[in-house]
Amino acid sequence: MIPMSLAQVAAVMDGKLSETADPDAVVTGGVEFDSRKAGPGGLFLAIPGDKVDGHDFAAKAAAQGALATIATRPIETPAIYVDNGIDALTKLAKHVAAASKARIIGVTGSNGKTSTKDLIGQLCADLGPTVATEGNFNNELGHPYTVCRVEPETEYLVLELAARGLGHITQLCEIAPPTIGVVLNVGISHLDGFGDIETTAKAKSELPQFLGLDDTLFVNADDPRVARMADLSRATAWRFGLHNGPDIRALDIDPGDGRHAFTLVTPDGEARVQLGLWGDHHVYNALAAAGVLWKLGQTTEKIAEGLSRAGRLSERRMDVFTRPDGTTVIDDSYNANPASMGAAVRTLGQLPTEGRRIAVLGLMADLEEQSETCHHRLGEQARDAGLDEVIAIGAGTEPIVDGADGVTATHVPDQAAAIALLRSRLRPGDAVLVKGSRYRTWDVADHLRAKEDTDQ
Repeated sequence: MIPMSLAQVAAVMDGKLSETADPDAVVTGGVEFDSRKAGPGGLFLAIPGDKVDGHDFAAKAAAQGALATIATRPIETPAIYVDNGIDALTKLAKHVAAASKARIIGVTGSNGKTSTKDLIGQLCADLGPTVATEGNFNNELGHPYTVCRVEPETEYLVLELAARGLGHITQLCEIAPPTIGVVLNVGISHLDGFGDIETTAKAKSELPQFLGLDDTLFVNADDPRVARMADLSRATAWRFGLHNGPDIRALDIDPGDGRHAFTLVTPDGEARVQLGLWGDHHVYNALAAAGVLWKLGQTTEKIAEGLSRAGRLSERRMDVFTRPDGTTVIDDSYNANPASMGAAVRTLGQLPTEGRRIAVLGLMADLEEQSETCHHRLGEQARDAGLDEVIAIGAGTEPIVDGADGVTATHVPDQAAAIALLRSRLRPGDAVLVKGSRYRTWDVADHLRAKEDTDQ
């Protein structure tokens, strides 16, 4: 964090120091809400919960060197007392962002935010000290937490901007105002918060509308809703994509084994890229990242080298591994929506294998009245991708089986049943995709990761 005295931190948070806190002590570490990570020179944020109350771990954090706990009720160790811990963290993050020299980059979209943010973060690190959102920790806690990780030497801050409804992205931008914004796409996801895709587009457009005259915007030229956002922004807009005359584009795409190669073209030149990431959707993510790095002054050749070197950072996202028995597993089980599901089954269809291609698919949540249609379409996509077998898990996924006409398709009630079915059917050399929204579909992937045989 930007060094500040406890007295300064308390003032920024509109808080009050306890009598046991040293107002002149300088905060040099970060702010942690997990007491196990609290360390010397840092702060501990005590978050009350129904099952676990962070205040009960304040003494542990102090013993590990934390200078004070941000607390909402009396504790015995040094404290900064505030009315609301997350609100206090947000105020501190605003102060840190304003005091920092870091160039702030914001990334939003219905799909690909985390992967694109990871790419940008890895490539920015080639230019200078970089802080980026960990995983998809992009909510009202994760966003200010990430900003508070900024240090005096940080040159780039890469933030993933998510929303559950209108106004959320604007609120995040107000904490740490981006000067470069990226909008990837607008798709059907979390309709319980947005209602329809047009409202989703309106929410994503808050980033372009937040940017100022001196700022830069990158939009997906191949997504009409996103492309139109250039007209809503005061920022200078650049377009990336495959069609419609984009400024940053990919030519001569070779799908390979699912890790695509292409010629990257920027306004300054072109260079060949060989992605190490699986799936055709990463071509767009890579182009978005390339645009940002081009704007930051990196050469096209260096951008291509960085993209070719970049790896997967966030867990359970197109994590491809091979078991000792030769079975290839794609663990993409972190979350799911129609676009990411479609990309995942296409990737499985492209994956070289001597055996069968089997997709284990969980529920896509929050689709409201479109749920049946989207799941039926997913079954059709599995069929069109040339998959051999589909296993649909849980209530609401039955339409997947109906859509996968001509494919061996089975509906099972839960993860345990899916694991049992795989144990009876899986053969060495098969390829398996595991994907679904966050209903522990990853239990199946974990079973496959742990087992060294098929139990046949």
